[in-house]
Amino acid sequence: MIRVNENYLKLQSSYLFSEISKRITAFRESHPEREIIKLGIGDVTCALPAACVAAFHAAATEMGDERTFRGYGPEQGYEFLREKIAVHDYKERGAEIEAGEIFISDGAKCDVGNIQELFAEDVIVAVPDPVYPVYVDTNVMAGRSGDWQDASYRGLVYLKSTEHNNYVPELPETKVDLIYLCFPNNPTGATISREKLREWVTYAQKNNALIIYDAAYEAFIKDETLPRSIFEIQGAKEVAVEIRSFSKTAGFTGTRCAYTVVPEACNVYTRSGTAVPLHTLWLRRQTTKFNGVSYPVQRAAEAVFSAEGKKQVKDLIDYYMHNAGLIRKRFSEMGFLCTGGDNSPYIWIQAKMASWDFFNLLLEKAGVVCTPGSGFGKCGEGYVRISAFNSHENVEKALHKISDVFR
Repeated sequence: MIRVNENYLKLQSSYLFSEISKRITAFRESHPEREIIKLGIGDVTCALPAACVAAFHAAATEMGDERTFRGYGPEQGYEFLREKIAVHDYKERGAEIEAGEIFISDGAKCDVGNIQELFAEDVIVAVPDPVYPVYVDTNVMAGRSGDWQDASYRGLVYLKSTEHNNYVPELPETKVDLIYLCFPNNPTGATISREKLREWVTYAQKNNALIIYDAAYEAFIKDETLPRSIFEIQGAKEVAVEIRSFSKTAGFTGTRCAYTVVPEACNVYTRSGTAVPLHTLWLRRQTTKFNGVSYPVQRAAEAVFSAEGKKQVKDLIDYYMHNAGLIRKRFSEMGFLCTGGDNSPYIWIQAKMASWDFFNLLLEKAGVVCTPGSGFGKCGEGYVRISAFNSHENVEKALHKISDVFR
């Protein structure tokens, strides 16, 4: 008899975005004549930047010539890409991150889900509420969650993020070991100030805790007073890991490329108190379970940092942020309380009804898809997330239809 990992049985219902997909499919089958505009799942709609496409083509051509063909690449990623990241994403902003501390991967979601493998089953995990589901679900799978009770897992520490604290959670009242933070936040669109982020770094230092900092949306920050990286905060290299992605920044959702920064100064500890470099553990994990990102994809990602690539990526971000600003403006005019949309491609909207009721209302009456806030946690009930990732034309059309619903 082969026993199942019973932690999987603790996972609640279906994965949020799978449930959304099922409801869309059912609606489409019963209303085949209706147009559906998706402002829910955060998938990009614009094509890859031309500089990335050119680099992709050139690298694919190299792979077709025996003189320039490449087989297995380094699991940590090619040096040419890691060097560019270290300079442009960190050193230019005063964060002394070296290329050897950067690990190229096929997605931020993968890294966020995989890194928890490095920690003991009994570590105390703190997650924001509302929260990107992967933070919670992967720790449930690993056996850290405890039982499900009263719409939450008893073994996790939830950090409430509400309008009362501007969706930036307060420090935990009890000691925790592993902390997930995401800014600009998915789903709320909130950002964190340098002072608040420093408080979290100080907490981690005092409590020997580790922060997993998800900065997948940092490129959408317009306010230059806000930190783009946790490593802009002094001391963070000893207590934090940062995860970033090319998916939303440069449209790589279907191309797959991201990276995780694991500083060499960051230690975790054995039960007896012996320090172990986290960098060494993550390198061992990656070399055992991962064969790296393809050479053409990494060349395409490198092109993001070229002069042409930087301009084209900025244009992409400006395109989506135009949508974000418009969505927030129109919903505010309809009388809804909103956050996000200024330094984030997501707008978090107080729905004035249950989250799934609002989802169903928009789908049935307007043919527009949003994301129910309740799928992100208990504090998300009564809210929805609207994504700016669509064309200007579709956003305008969707907003017109939504306005008719609430007229």
